[in-house]
Amino acid sequence: MDRLPPLNAIRAFEAAARHMSITLAADELSVTPGAVSRQIKSLEETLGLQLLKRGHRQISLTRQGAEYYRAVARAIESLRDATRRLKRRSQRKQLRIRAYTTFAMRWLIPRLSGFHAAHPDVEVLLKASLEPVDFRKEDIDGAIRLGDGNWPGTRSLRLLDNILAPVASPELLKKGPKLKRPADLAHHTLLHTIARPDDWAYWLEAAGGASQLDPRAGMTYESSAMSYAAAIEGQGVAMAQLFLVEKDLEEGRLVMPFKKTLDMGDFTYYLLTPSHRDEPAHMKTFRLWMMEQFRKA
Repeated sequence: MDRLPPLNAIRAFEAAARHMSITLAADELSVTPGAVSRQIKSLEETLGLQLLKRGHRQISLTRQGAEYYRAVARAIESLRDATRRLKRRSQRKQLRIRAYTTFAMRWLIPRLSGFHAAHPDVEVLLKASLEPVDFRKEDIDGAIRLGDGNWPGTRSLRLLDNILAPVASPELLKKGPKLKRPADLAHHTLLHTIARPDDWAYWLEAAGGASQLDPRAGMTYESSAMSYAAAIEGQGVAMAQLFLVEKDLEEGRLVMPFKKTLDMGDFTYYLLTPSHRDEPAHMKTFRLWMMEQFRKA
């Protein structure tokens, strides 16, 4: 196995070749000129090649020395660059946030570039999960959850109003049975999500259509994002949280067949942080940023 030459000798040679001066190399490396000369001589003996031509108070590179210098300089610069990147990364604060897939895809991720631009020293590590949050067992700083605001062992911040309404593709409404009143939904496929199995029942009761339909009939998807995608493709009518489909409504991919909406009150989205430990400064930064985003909405 080939062994690398001594790294101190390579550093001495690179500095001397770059400055074309033993004295300036010694100043840079905080050693004596004699020490630099000995290191370079040792390197030449290891390689079995002459790297420098030594004249009166000046040096020059041999042909092989010039070739070796170019390779060594590239390697050292690569090391310097890797070191700079590693140091920058270690100086950034990592923020671990858990959210639902749909919330992450449709609300948070499209806005994260703005957060990173405003706070380049904070790196958000985003994890999606439906599982209950346990800050004592999980290595996370915050979580965005849907509920009534009561999670033991947490501080909860209410983020927004959770407004429900049915949505469908305009093509489905043009080609399929008309939707003039909630009872007409019996002629369409209801699209559900595992995380919100009762939303259709809540809306139908509020809209006066609960007695005519089975609120659990239809198709069920793992995430709301999937049910919205199915609705856009004309596979049925989805029960949407309106803040998550704003862009689809604005751009005409989805429409609201009924004017009736349902405000779920305290049952909405919250940002949770653990109450058993102090809030880090970068978590506070993220929390204030989220509040500002919802104020703008």
